[in-house]
Amino acid sequence: MTTSPGDTLIDGGHLLAKLAAAALVAPALIWSSGLLPGTSNLYRRLLRGRRRHALPLPISHDAVESTRIAGEMPKSLAILEDVVQHTLSNLHTIHKSLQYWQSRAGATDSQLVYFMMFQGGPEAFVQATCQALTSLRSNGSPSEYLLDSASHMFATKVTALKRMQRCLAVFLSKVYSEVDTCRDKLTESSDQSLCTLIAALDFVFRELEDSFGNAGDGQIVATHDGNVPMRLFKSLPEVHVGSSDAVTESAISLIYENLQGLDSFVSSEISSHRKPRNITIYWLPYTFGAIGLSACSLWLLRHSSLMGSSDMDNWIHDAKESVARFWDVHVAKPTISTRDLLLGVFKRADKCGVRKLEAQSTAESLRRMLLAFSEQTLNEEQPQDASEQALMDTVMKRYEEELKHPVQNMFSGELARTMLIEIQKHRLDLQQSLVELDHIVKANRINLAMLAALPTFGLSLLLLIPVRALAVHDQGAERKGRIARRQRRLLLIQAEQKLMEFMRCKDNEMDEEACFNFGLAVYALDRLYNAVEFHARETGEWFRVREDIFQLAMPSTGMEHKKDVLSRLDSMYECLFPLQHL
Repeated sequence: MTTSPGDTLIDGGHLLAKLAAAALVAPALIWSSGLLPGTSNLYRRLLRGRRRHALPLPISHDAVESTRIAGEMPKSLAILEDVVQHTLSNLHTIHKSLQYWQSRAGATDSQLVYFMMFQGGPEAFVQATCQALTSLRSNGSPSEYLLDSASHMFATKVTALKRMQRCLAVFLSKVYSEVDTCRDKLTESSDQSLCTLIAALDFVFRELEDSFGNAGDGQIVATHDGNVPMRLFKSLPEVHVGSSDAVTESAISLIYENLQGLDSFVSSEISSHRKPRNITIYWLPYTFGAIGLSACSLWLLRHSSLMGSSDMDNWIHDAKESVARFWDVHVAKPTISTRDLLLGVFKRADKCGVRKLEAQSTAESLRRMLLAFSEQTLNEEQPQDASEQALMDTVMKRYEEELKHPVQNMFSGELARTMLIEIQKHRLDLQQSLVELDHIVKANRINLAMLAALPTFGLSLLLLIPVRALAVHDQGAERKGRIARRQRRLLLIQAEQKLMEFMRCKDNEMDEEACFNFGLAVYALDRLYNAVEFHARETGEWFRVREDIFQLAMPSTGMEHKKDVLSRLDSMYECLFPLQHL
């Protein structure tokens, strides 16, 4: 979609409208979706006791496990996990869109023009075309106008996403800080932990609402009828030890209403800045593909039996024969031949031995002929160990003399006899060549059989490529391979950078920036936690890796200790090693 240069960022009035819509819709969504009333979603989780693996809260593992072993998961921990999971999920959605638009903003001019014209959907294509024609009429450059529109659009989207990312990252950081501060109280009795949690969440929700207002240059106050103010997050009631169950249930219900309101507000705020779907990006190839498929379908229908044509039946019959012939020539026969060769079972007799005996018999016959011819020609007895080459020299000399009078010597001389000896010599050479060829073929029968099956292997590899692509599609850093390992190390580097920025801002008393960087560090650690779990379990390093990541996410852990942990993660664990170190 194109954005005209005259569009501005979301101002305070627009933000107020978004907040009002989110605040009004949130309760209806909660009650209609079955999450509430009575915090039924919470109770289902408490009874089930299972959830998606994620970065642990900054609470001692021993304390958490002791409460689980006691028979019931504390309500406060379940609520905290839901709050953190909602925030991390929204951060991940924003992060993916932000990465996409930042990568687009760094593309070349030609890629930007192509994106504005052909990867924004049909509506954007029509708008870009009209704008290009308008700029041509005014003697302007269409490409420059498209580049300006792309730059403005990317800047708007990146700014809006970064603003929302900052608010959520600060919120996540403050949740972790509050949990770290009150972790001893959260693991006490259920009533005491709930009181502490409700007070802490009421504080961080109010601060999140204020941060949304500051980001939008306005107050987070919307009006339903023009007079009665309505805020995005509802204030939580004060709950004390010994409060009635109705008050506690009401507070828990309001927490989940606030979570749903947060999801609704974030979704509405970034709806126009999300990464476009693949069907929008590749609408042009999909359109031509649909047109080609329709044309092909009409052509096939024309040649089918439905239109009274037998072409389709004939093609199907020919295709079946071709497939059967291909299977027989390139699959069945090579497989059977390879099996017979490996097992040493041959259907026909081995002719190598027979040919070797024939060649030996021909060699003995030729030697007798040479000895007899030499003794008769030289009138002296030849030794039995005379070389074949010396005897052949005698024959060749006689052959040259006989050729001086070929007609006379053909009938009365030795020309015919020398020619017969030459034929016998050529026959021996041919038989010996056949024996050597048999040896070569026998030694390479398996290779020849595999060569016949080579088209089948090639076709199988081509079919495995899309199957493998589907199997590893969109698994990111969690899958195996060089790219996934590099992504896991990039997550570790991202967490390290944010932790260093957090400490620098903390030393300079930049509290807002410190919270922002720590929230992004927690997000990166959560992604690393999920990505490395499978591989760390395979190498037997999971418990140590989990403890180190947990220490990095603890707000109270000293920076020197965090540096030691980062150094250990970078160099000690096989599941995070660079591939060349393995």
